[in-house]
Formats: sequence, C-alpha cells, structure tokens
Amino acid sequence: MTLFGALGFSAPWLLLGLFALPILWLILRAVPPAPIRRLFPGVILLRGLKDDEQVSDRTPWWLLLLRMLAVAAVIVALAGPVLNPRNESEAAGTAPLMVLMDASWASAADWRARQEAIEALLTRAGRDNRPVAMVRLTDPEEPRFQAADVWRSRLPGILPEPWEPQAAQTARLMSVLPDSAFDTYWLSDGLARDTRAGLLEALENRGRVTVFESPRSLYAIEPARFSDGNVALSLRRLRPGPETEVSVVAQGLDPAGNPATLARVPVTFAADAVTGETELSLPAELRARVTRFEVEGQRSAGAVTLPDDSLRRREVALIAGNENREGLELLSPLYYLTRALEPNADLLDGVLLDILPANPDVIILADVATLGPAEEQATMEWVEKGGMLLRFAGPRLAASDVSRDSEDPLMPVRLRAGGRTVGGAMSWGEPKSLAAFSPESPFFGLDIPPDVTVTAQVMAQPDPNLADRVVAQLDDGTPLVTRKRIGQGQVVLFHVTANAEWSALPLSGLFVQMLERLAVSSTPTQPEAADLEGTVWQPEVVLDAFGSPRDAGNLPGVDGALLAGDPLGPDLRPGLYQGEDRSLARNVVTSETELTAVNWPDRIVVEGLSRPQETPLAGWLLALAIAMLLADVIASLALSGRLRGARPATALIAALMFASLYPHTLQAQGSASSDAFAIAATAEVTLAHVITGDAQLDDLAHAGLVGLSETLFFRTSVEPSDPMGVNLETDELAFFPLLYWPVTPSQPTPSDAAYAKLNTYLRSGGMILFDTRDADVASFGTSSVNGRKLQQLAAPLDIPPLEPIPADHVLTRTFYLLQDFPGRYDARDVWVEAAPPDAELIDGMPFRNLNDNVTPVVIGGNDWAAAWAMDERGNPLAPVGRGFSGERQREIAYRFGVNLVMHVLTGNYKSDQVHVPALLDRLGQ
Repeated sequence: MTLFGALGFSAPWLLLGLFALPILWLILRAVPPAPIRRLFPGVILLRGLKDDEQVSDRTPWWLLLLRMLAVAAVIVALAGPVLNPRNESEAAGTAPLMVLMDASWASAADWRARQEAIEALLTRAGRDNRPVAMVRLTDPEEPRFQAADVWRSRLPGILPEPWEPQAAQTARLMSVLPDSAFDTYWLSDGLARDTRAGLLEALENRGRVTVFESPRSLYAIEPARFSDGNVALSLRRLRPGPETEVSVVAQGLDPAGNPATLARVPVTFAADAVTGETELSLPAELRARVTRFEVEGQRSAGAVTLPDDSLRRREVALIAGNENREGLELLSPLYYLTRALEPNADLLDGVLLDILPANPDVIILADVATLGPAEEQATMEWVEKGGMLLRFAGPRLAASDVSRDSEDPLMPVRLRAGGRTVGGAMSWGEPKSLAAFSPESPFFGLDIPPDVTVTAQVMAQPDPNLADRVVAQLDDGTPLVTRKRIGQGQVVLFHVTANAEWSALPLSGLFVQMLERLAVSSTPTQPEAADLEGTVWQPEVVLDAFGSPRDAGNLPGVDGALLAGDPLGPDLRPGLYQGEDRSLARNVVTSETELTAVNWPDRIVVEGLSRPQETPLAGWLLALAIAMLLADVIASLALSGRLRGARPATALIAALMFASLYPHTLQAQGSASSDAFAIAATAEVTLAHVITGDAQLDDLAHAGLVGLSETLFFRTSVEPSDPMGVNLETDELAFFPLLYWPVTPSQPTPSDAAYAKLNTYLRSGGMILFDTRDADVASFGTSSVNGRKLQQLAAPLDIPPLEPIPADHVLTRTFYLLQDFPGRYDARDVWVEAAPPDAELIDGMPFRNLNDNVTPVVIGGNDWAAAWAMDERGNPLAPVGRGFSGERQREIAYRFGVNLVMHVLTGNYKSDQVHVPALLDRLGQ
C-alpha cells in the first residue's frame, strides 16, 4: 500500500488515470445549444428540412468542472483509498500472522477496544491474504492458521479469563509453536511477568513481533478488611499519574432480597501515587448483606473483591451456667471463650430468651444443663433455621440427668451419669491426649500440641449413631467433641469445660483454631494452606474476567490446601467457596499482589489501542461520483432546454434518484421490514428457531417447527402460523413464546447486546429449548463438543438452577401423560428449572406443589427438530428408529412438543390441582 500522509492506496497505479483529465476536458467542453423557440405560422414550410451544419456552444466552466471532479472521484475510488492506513514498514512481510492475547483479567477492562484492534488486524490480513492464528495465553492451544474471515466470525466468542497466565501455560504454548516463520501481534495486558522474556525470544526467532498495549489506567482493589470497627479498602493503579478520584461501591441485597447499591465511598489517588485507601463505616446488619465491593466504572475481576466470613464479624451469644467467681476470673466458664472470640466476633450478653430475637449466628452455653420449656422450644426453632448451638460440659452438666435415658433434642448424644476423671487418686489412669483428627472431621489437618491433655470429661453413651457424630476424640477412643445436624443448623458439644479445670485445651492455640473451623469466630487474615489441609470447599459464586458474579453450577469442589496456596486458573477460579461451616473468598488481587507495568525492550514496536482505525473511502467516493454525474445529467438537460414545457417528470425522476442516495431511505426500508417482521410474528402464535449459520441445520430446524405447528393445529386449540428463523443480533425475540436453539460447534457466540435481549426474553416468560443433538454419543454436559459449546453459549445467560425432569413435573402431564421425552434419539437426560427446596407432596395428589413459573430453559440432546420435521405433504424428513418402535418414538416426540408448547402458553396450571382439596373444603363451608 502506498501512503500519502494519513491517506493510503491499495492500487496506486490507477491514479495515473488522473493524467487523462486534460483530454477529457477537451472532449467534454461542447454541449449542444438550447434551441430558440419562436411562434411563427410559416414555420410549417420548414418541416422536413435538414441543417447539414451544426454549431456547438462551449460547456459552462462550472459544468465542465463538475464532470472532471466526477471522473476524478471514480479514478481515485478505484485506486482503493484508505484513511489512516497501517504503515507499510509496520506491516512488512507476507508471512502468516499469529494474534497472541494475554486475555487475563487485566485485559477485560477495555476488551471491546481490543476486539476492535483485532478486527482491524484481521481486515488487513484478509486484504493481504495472510493466514491468521489466534491464541489466548490464559488457555493456550496449538496455533491453527486459517483465513482471516473465519476468525472474524469467531471473534465475539473469544473472551478473557479471570486469571493471569502462569509459567506452565507459557511453557505449554512455547512447546506447540510451529517451527515455520510467522509474525506476531501480542495484545498485552500491561502487567509485568517473569515468563514474558522467554516467550518473546521464541516469538522473535520466528518473525516480527509487534505489541498492542492499552494506555488506560488499570485499577484493582484488595480484599476488604476490618480496621478499628470499620471496613478498610485499599485500591491500586498500574501506573502513577495525576491526582485522581474513583468511587468504590458496596453491592448487596436490600431487605426485599433485590440487588442494590448499599454504599458508595470515594477514594483519592494522590499525584504520582499508585495506592489509595479509605474506610467505610457500615452497621453489622448492612455489612452482612454486602456481596461484593467494586471500583465503579471498571469492568474487570481485579476491580471486584468478594467478602467472606473474614469480613463479616459473627454475632456470638455467651451464656454460662454459673459465673459467680469473684476474684477468680481465670476460673470463669467464659474467660477463655471471651479472649478467643473478642478480636473477631461481636459478643452478646443477656438472657437466652432476650438474645434469640436478635438472631445471633452462634449461641454458646458453658456448663448450662437444663433449659426451660419456653427456652428449649425457642432455641430449637432458632437452630432449625440455621443457628449453631455450641455447648461445653462442666460440673453442672455432669451432675444433671440431661440426655441420660433418652437423647435430649438439644444435645448431640446421650451421656453417661457421673462423667470421667483421670489422673487423680481414684482416677482411671493418666491424663489423656487428643487423637489425630479423622478426614471426615472439620478439624482434619490441624496440628495437635503434645501438651494438650484432658483430665476430666462427660462420657457419651454408646449408640448406633455415636460414630457418625464424633468429630474429635481422645487417644483411647472416647469422644471429645460431638455434633448433630438439626434442620439447617447444628448442635456441637465439647465434652470438657470451657475453662482449664478439665483440660489444657482452652490454654492452647488449638482451641482458637477449632472455634475457627466450626465458624464460631472469623479470622481477618487469609488462612494458610496448612490450616485448610484435608478440607474440601465447594464453589458457590465465581467471577468472570469482567467482574460479573456467576453461579458456580456443577464446578467440582477444591481441596483446602489448593484453595489457599495455588494460583488462580481453570481449576481454581476467583469466587466464593463454601466449606462445611464457613465461606472463603479467593479474589484476583490480594494484599501480596504487585501491579507492575511491563517494560518492553526498545527493539519492540509498542502500539496503543487508541490508534485511529482504518477507514476505506472507495464507497464514499463512488457515491459522490454518482451524485455528481446525476447533477450533470440534470444540468445538461436544463441547458439543452429538455426540462421545459411538457417534461416535468424528468425532474421528478432526477429528484427521486438523488433522494435514493440518502441513508434515511434505507432506514425507512429497514423500519418497514421490521414492521413486517413484527406483524408476521404476532398475527398468530409463532414458533421460532435460532439461525445458526449452518444452512442445512437451519432448514431442518424450520421443517421441525413446521411439523410441530401442524401437530398443534390438528390436535389442540392452538393454531400456529408458519415458524420463523430468528437472528439474535437484529430480530426482536419478545414475539415468540418458544425459541428452538440447535447447538453446533461452529456457530458464532452472540454479542453482549444479543445476550441482553436473551436475558430479557427469559425473564419475561419466554422459553429456550437448547438441543445439542448428540444424545446418541454423549449425555448432557461437557463430554461432547456440542455440550462444551452449549456451556460456552449459555454462560452469560441468566439461567436458574437446573435438574433432570422429575417424574411429577408439569411437562409430564400438560396435555399428554408422558414418562419419556424422545426426539430422534431417546435419552432421559432432559434438564429444566429445579424445583424449590420447600416443594412438598400434598396428600391425595400424585405430584408436589411446584413453583408456578414456566421453566425458562429446557436442555437436552435428543434432536427433536429431526423427529418433528415434515415436508409440505406431511411426510417425515428424517428417520427415527426402525419399524413400529421408531414410529412410536416419533409419536412420543410430537407429544413432548405439544406438552412443551402448552406449558409455555398455559404455565403450570395443572399443578394448581394441589389446591383442589382446600378449595373444596372452603366451598363446603
């Protein structure tokens, strides 16, 4: 490409045509003069005469200039002008092009600008016929060089990951780099890493390396922490700069359970400073509802921090059976508990019945033997709702009859009378040590100090359930700590006192660690890997690279040691992890994270993402040339007198030709097309399918919905119109009750705007039937290519928890009674919205009282469209099974389709039958 400043030409040799303009000047000078009109009766005598000599007048200079400019515009347009073209020195060579993206959380803040830069790279590569490979360093694969247009269609589906590239991932990429020559465009996230130097050297050995790097500021936030009763927040920015103020918002749930902004606080970065700090004062009730802190206006996982139990100070109520120890504080049942819990928990004092309405997290009863009937009932209700009752033994409990003959509801085990004393004159032996904690114990992995011994304890009565309830024991096998689940809560009993009378446990650090493992207290620091050894943590909420929280779905649990010590990656995503009794957050940025800008060698060309984009000008110049030529036609007609008298239509035609050049006409056409689409979609009930780009699959999906529509017409009162194909990017979805989405590995990922429409569609009552069409080779999930593509497509969608269709789901009886849901294939793995946890089976009814909402998604792989598909004569298009059994399977597939549409149109109306007994009873009254 030849450059002239900011203007370049892809075919500059065509500009030689401009030298022909003087010749055109001479040719275009003449124009026939307009005839002079005279009304003379004798002119009839001149009819039929011919004038052998014609005199031409000269063309006016302005018309000649107009013609010359039109011809010049055509010549320049054919030369391929481009505004802000890439310099040839930067794009020298015709070698293949590899686009390497760090694709980390730090890239997400301006990912849209990076996509535009990649699109410009692909445009230039396509113009130069250079094959392209695209590689993400956070998830490297072997580079595959393909045509630029292929990658352009896949570009919306290429997204960053919420972690940074590690040394193992860099080494994996270096091992699969081709030996042949290629150029590299490296989209850097701007963060310095030790692994860059080796990879840069390997890439330079294969060709030219150019780096794209954003000049924008990158902000990150450390995990929130407590400081003098306030929430302390520390922010960082990648590069020093002028004084800047940003805002941190606390996002959470309002009292009604809806997402809301709970607080906002400004943070100021001083000039040339890279850190900024602030404190936020929040009451305990508001602090408990905070789900995340984020830097306002920053779309990256590093600008979001998730709080866990380390931030939320738990409310603990302390109640002792006998606190009258004047002058003997060390013997008080609550002395060591207060010292262990005071730094990290809010302690409550008072009477049990006065404390329960405050709904504390934990109630500790130290040597409290008997509760009154009102106290026992209120405490039981509190535990069943999720509270934790922690009891310590003592002389009063050992001497009482609590949980002797039968197990007390608020005790985890039955107790023997009298207890046990060791180490005295009438003892059973020497003081006992603690045995190693079992893998099933919440204390597994904690080190037991050798000086922790037990001299007295209350003994558990042997029972079939005793072994399952012991979480800590002595070296002789007698229980030390037992636990029992009650509803959503639990009761825990330490068989020793809370002071040092019966054991040395309260004097050791193990006592504090055990309270921590039981989530009685919370620690303000990140636990070490050794502290979490042997535990398994289940992800509840994970962050994507843009800092948006996502449901963890079916992600596997993570070993505690890995959770605390390993770097983030595909197997350990940033998010909130739930242990047995507490939650732990893994955030992208920690207090040890260092944000350092990368320093590229001087030999590397570094470009910013804000460089002007290439703009082809050929189309505009050709449009200008056409407009000038139309103006020339009108001017020539006017000079020759052809527009006078009886030819007003010519002027009208010319005006219409000019009007056709304006974009508002195209907009009007588009508006008319949109109106026609809306009218066609809403005239009757209309089923729709997502256009995947695979013509054969789209035709089959359309034929399948035609067959289902015909079945609905003949068997139900629903009379659908012809189904329609839907383009997720341009078409409105609200017109369609059901959207059939066949999944293919190659279909492009929708844009953010399309996902916004899809989420609105799902929330407003629409249903999407995802069909992976692979039930013959894989069950639903990520075990197949289509299943993995479905997971990628559905990740940005607001989909509720799912479960396989239960036997009493309304889809089994909406119109037909069904047990299976086959299509072309017959697999039971069909997933719908999960039933609420409080769904109960009503007496006299064969099904539960499920939610009244329509499931927003149905997911399976039975290839329903192929089973439904029929031609214009009603003949099936795809085979299903063999013989009678195959036709029976096709019939059940039609019935499932009918049930599906009726479910969308009528909801769970059949589930309302669970209310029939109550209605009849009321009517009887």
